[in-house]
Amino acid sequence: MSTTARQLRGKAARLARLLPSGPSSAARTPFVLLVVLLLSGGLITLLLLNSSLSQGSFRLSELKKRTTELTDQQQALQRDVDGRSAPDALARRARELGMVPGGSPAFLDTDGTVRGVPGEATAPPPPPSATTPSSGTADAADEAAPEPSAAASSATPGADAGPGASPAPPAPSAEPSPSPSPTSSGR
Repeated sequence: MSTTARQLRGKAARLARLLPSGPSSAARTPFVLLVVLLLSGGLITLLLLNSSLSQGSFRLSELKKRTTELTDQQQALQRDVDGRSAPDALARRARELGMVPGGSPAFLDTDGTVRGVPGEATAPPPPPSATTPSSGTADAADEAAPEPSAAASSATPGADAGPGASPAPPAPSAEPSPSPSPTSSGR
């Protein structure tokens, strides 16, 4: 066994010669550089991630605001559609367009025979509020307002008119013009 002890001493002596004998800073330098590089890389990654998240947060808040605006607009449009599709609004609009309620209907059977007697549609009398001039409509106000330049322009037609001027309107007559019927008024 003495030979194996010598060999260990010999191997240990050879290994001891390969290792530096004093404290070495050269062995710590790569480790320190690796740690600094990993920490700085992690910090840069966190900064990029944070800025990306903040941009996403701003975009999300803008999209929420836009969604709220569009929802409000959609609700307003739905209220408008609901108001225009109400039965009384449809009937009023049909009267404005000159439509009248239909008469009694007739139906066709699958064999081609007519069931029922069709009736002619007749226009109901106009409502009493539409025929009175005191209803406050714009047409009644226009008829009641006097024209200040009518008398002056009838005395000297075209005297003050320059090139391209339109002719003066005629003087108002003594008879009031008939009020427009609700069927002739358009949008």
